[in-house]
Amino acid sequence: MNLNSQRKQGFISGLGCNIWWGIMPIYWQMLIPIASSTIIFYRIVTVALVCLAAALITYDKETILAPLKDKKLVMKMVIAGIFITANWSIYIWAVNANYVIQTCIGYYMEPIVVCLFGLIIFKEKLDKYQWTALAFAAVGVVAVVIYFGELPVIGLSLAATFAIYAAMKKGLSMPPILSLLYETIFLMPFALIVIIYIEANGMGAWGVGEPYQYWIMLLCGLFTALPLTLFANATNKLSLFTVGLLEYISPTLALIVGIFVLGEAFEPIQIVAFAIIWIGLIFFSYGEYKGMKNERNN
Repeated sequence: MNLNSQRKQGFISGLGCNIWWGIMPIYWQMLIPIASSTIIFYRIVTVALVCLAAALITYDKETILAPLKDKKLVMKMVIAGIFITANWSIYIWAVNANYVIQTCIGYYMEPIVVCLFGLIIFKEKLDKYQWTALAFAAVGVVAVVIYFGELPVIGLSLAATFAIYAAMKKGLSMPPILSLLYETIFLMPFALIVIIYIEANGMGAWGVGEPYQYWIMLLCGLFTALPLTLFANATNKLSLFTVGLLEYISPTLALIVGIFVLGEAFEPIQIVAFAIIWIGLIFFSYGEYKGMKNERNN
């Protein structure tokens, strides 16, 4: 596969996962009043099972078990799994605890941190269009922080945990399905024990929610694994800078869903931040277009 084909495939994957994440608030709203902690434990188990099933269909036994021969790789997968699980947990808890403002700040800060990781850790080089886009994005985030006048601890936590996860995924050559499998399979026994306990005591999803919500919740593994697989593919084929900027699609869609579908309150500063960030994305898109055009001509 040539460079242009890889870049195109990575871009489509990045676009797909962020569109998916952007409309996911509709799904989470359908699960109320099931506790966020319950959803998190079910999410770990169902993601592991979905990835295991997909791995068994797609790969042979030797390929699936091969990562276990590399202890450092296994440890890296476990740590990556802990960070993405922490990210899920912080987000779901924050939404249920009515810290929507801080999660919004986190959404906008997250790609900035991912971009900075690309610059600092992987020494990625930026052109003038990318620097301009990064500057506009940073201004948009700072405007939100100044307006609310508080240190966004939850937002920073969301941004940091996902950026670390993205950076760890960058250096992996493992197929996305197997990567996700090993990120969750080692956490699955603990999560399963907790699920059995809370369900047996009437505190789980079956005892709290409606029967249809329970069955809908079981899809969270599939709804988590698919976009994360796309994200893993994007990080392997694109620079972290590009991956980071594509992530602004997710909060933008979530914002639209929140206002027009879920009827949530909307602060004027978010309109300002939205406009500033997307001005930066226009510069970025133009730079990417020129880069791809030059590659075709060479």
